[in-house]
Amino acid sequence: MPGERLPLGFVFRSRAKEEKAPLADKATVTVSKQPRDPQAPKGRPTPKRNEAQSQRRSVANTSLTRKDAAKRQREERRAQLERQRQALAGGDERYLPVRDKGPVRKFARDWIDSRFNMAEFFLPMAVVILVLSIVPVGSLQNIALLLWLVVIVLIVLDSILSGFRLRKALTERFPTDNRKGVIAYALMRSLQMRRLRLPKPQVKRGERP
Repeated sequence: MPGERLPLGFVFRSRAKEEKAPLADKATVTVSKQPRDPQAPKGRPTPKRNEAQSQRRSVANTSLTRKDAAKRQREERRAQLERQRQALAGGDERYLPVRDKGPVRKFARDWIDSRFNMAEFFLPMAVVILVLSIVPVGSLQNIALLLWLVVIVLIVLDSILSGFRLRKALTERFPTDNRKGVIAYALMRSLQMRRLRLPKPQVKRGERP
């Protein structure tokens, strides 16, 4: 009615609602149209099981102090060396060093261990020759020099012959396997005395590998 007064609260409240309504609608539309950040916590895909386990292990590892980590590494290294020592004594292929692993190198070791090699007598003969060479007798020193030359020639000839025979045996037994460095590996083993060889010999002399 023309002369009727409206309450002040009604006037201000209606204007406030009318002004806030479009702002709220616009904000709702803006938020709904904004794309979700793929790096946001809720926008990340659920990690796989192996990823979650690796994350837990990394967290567990970071919780170790530097001293504890070094101690654990020393213990693991000690255990690995002990396994290798037992493998070198018993021939367990699982824990042998890399240079001794594989059927090709095992065959080469057995082939060398099954025969007499001139090179394995080098150290004993060297001691004898050394003793003769220091004796103040001219004839004994000449004999020592002659023995030294004979031993060297015999070792070289025996090593060459052994290398050719072993190469032929490896070619027949392992035609498709990698044989690189095996001949040198076997000849270096032949230089050692039988009881000092590692891995320990697994065959007897004269036994066919």
